[in-house]
Amino acid sequence: MIKSILDNDLYKFTMQNAVMKLYPHSKVKYKFINRGKDNFPKGFKQKLEEKIEQLARLNLTSDEEKFLNQKCYFLDPVYIDFLKGYKYNPEEVKITQRGKKLSIEIEGYWFRTILWEVPLLALISELYFELENSIKPNIATLQKYNIAKAKKFEKLEAKFADFGTRRRYSFSNHFKVVETLKKYCPKTFIGTSNVYLAYKLNLTPIGTQAHEWFMFHAAKYGFKMANSTALGRWVDVYHGNLGIALSDTFTTEAFLESFDTMHAKLFDGVRQDSGNPIEFANLMITHYKKLRINPKLKTIVFSDALNFEKVKEIEKKIKNKINTSYGIGTNLSNDIPGIKPLNIVIKMIAAAPYGNDWVSTIKLSDVKGKNTGSRESINLAKQVLGIKK
Repeated sequence: MIKSILDNDLYKFTMQNAVMKLYPHSKVKYKFINRGKDNFPKGFKQKLEEKIEQLARLNLTSDEEKFLNQKCYFLDPVYIDFLKGYKYNPEEVKITQRGKKLSIEIEGYWFRTILWEVPLLALISELYFELENSIKPNIATLQKYNIAKAKKFEKLEAKFADFGTRRRYSFSNHFKVVETLKKYCPKTFIGTSNVYLAYKLNLTPIGTQAHEWFMFHAAKYGFKMANSTALGRWVDVYHGNLGIALSDTFTTEAFLESFDTMHAKLFDGVRQDSGNPIEFANLMITHYKKLRINPKLKTIVFSDALNFEKVKEIEKKIKNKINTSYGIGTNLSNDIPGIKPLNIVIKMIAAAPYGNDWVSTIKLSDVKGKNTGSRESINLAKQVLGIKK
C-alpha cells in the first residue's frame, strides 16, 4: 500500500528539513481524528499494525535520491543524506481499538515523527476500503469517468495539482488517476504533492508547509508571534524558495495582521484551506492593494475540499484579478461512484519545544466548529488574538 519512503506529500519533507535545521531537540504528539465517525471492522488494529511494520523496511533508493537532487533543489544535501538513512520506527505509533472505534497517537522527536501523518492516513483509508467495501469499481468504467473529468479540467484552463494522498481509495487508483491527468490535462495539470508519484511519472512535486508548522511556533513563541515567526523561520531556511504561505492556522484575520509588506513581497502568494474561497480571494486582493502590491503578481492556491464545480465557480468570480492554482485531494484520488471517502485527519496536539515541558497545540479554522485542540487553549488563543467568533 505504501511503495516507497517518498510515497508522502512534499510538505512533509520540506518541513522535516527545516525542523532538523532549526528544532532538532523538539518533541511533538499527534492524534488521529475521525471526523466522519466511521466504524472500523474487528481486527483492523492488528492489520494496520502489520502494514506499519512493513514501513520500517522502506529506504531511499539511489534513483530516488537522484530525483530529489534534480527536482527538489531547495533541499539541502545534508538532509537528503539523512533521508537515505531514515527508517520509520513503529514504536512511535500507539494504536488502540475499542469495538469499532480507532484511536492513534504518535509521539517522539519532531524531525522523526513528522513523516508519519500522510502514509498512515493513506494506509487507514486503503485498508478500510479493502476490508469494508463490497463495491468493487469496474476499472474500465472508472477510467472513462476519470478521462471525462480530466478533459473538463483541461477545457476550464485552471491550473491544478493532485493533493490526494491522505484519503485515497488505494495506491493503484491514485497512480492511475494522476497518470490520466498527466495525459489528458497537459496544459492545466501542474503536478502532485506526492513525491513518489512525481518521481514515477516525471512530474513536479508540489507543496510548502502545513498547519503544524504554525501550530508549533505558537507553542514555542506564543499566539501573537506564531504567524510572523513561522514565516520568518521559513524564509531563514528556504531564502525565497517554496514561497506559498498557509494562511488559516489561527484564522485568516490573524494571519493578515502579520502578513505585512515585507512578508507579502517575500512570499509568492498564499494557500487557502478553509472558509469561503471567494471571500478569501477578495480579502487577499484588497490586502495586497492596501500594501501597494499588484495582486496580479501574486497567487492564491486553493485547497479546501475542492471538486470541478467549486473550481469552476472560483475561476468565474476571480479570474484575471489574481493568479490562481488549485490543490485537489479526495475528489481526485477517491472519487469513485458509489464510494463514500473517509473524513480523517491526523493533527499535532502538543509540542515540547525544548524537549521536556509539553504545551497544547491548536488550530483555529476559518470554519466555525472545525477548531482542533483543548477548549482551554482555544479560548486562550481567541482572547490573545482578539477573535470573537
